[in-house]
Amino acid sequence: MNKSLGLIEVRSIAIGIKAADEMLKSADVELVMATPICPGKYIIIVTGNVGSVKNAVEIGIKTSDIFIVDNQIINNISEKVIPALSGTSQIDDVKSIGVIETISAVTSVKAGDIAVKASNVDLIEIRIARGLGGKGFLIFSGELSSVNSAVKACMNELQDEGTIISSSVIASPHKELIEKIL
Repeated sequence: MNKSLGLIEVRSIAIGIKAADEMLKSADVELVMATPICPGKYIIIVTGNVGSVKNAVEIGIKTSDIFIVDNQIINNISEKVIPALSGTSQIDDVKSIGVIETISAVTSVKAGDIAVKASNVDLIEIRIARGLGGKGFLIFSGELSSVNSAVKACMNELQDEGTIISSSVIASPHKELIEKIL
């Protein structure tokens, strides 16, 4: 697994596409995601070693200039985050569910990494801002105590930023809900 994840959110689709290209040309990074998000923004996510991701994000910020909304580098990213971004996480048994809603795409990825590092939970999905008015959310599962711990860890770490809108914990979710979420 690569060590770092770099994220850039831009308020222009055209500039976002250009920034993604410049980021890929500037460093040995792998493109995880480059896509429009609501409302009319663009997100770029790259992964690679720490130095390469740092260089790519710096180039992305420089290219995006006044269009930059947010950026983040997450070092030592959990290996559970990237499959959750693409909706390819394999979850066998859902005992309880935690949901965290964030104000931005970047924050939802950061919260997902915090959750899995803080407690023994599995990420089901990290959804970023498509049809969500610029917000994001993550869904994870595990034992009830682990899910509660993960939610608390996210709330504690991100509360000063004011980037979490709401959260919920669902013990023993209904079978039909689980089928729709998975």
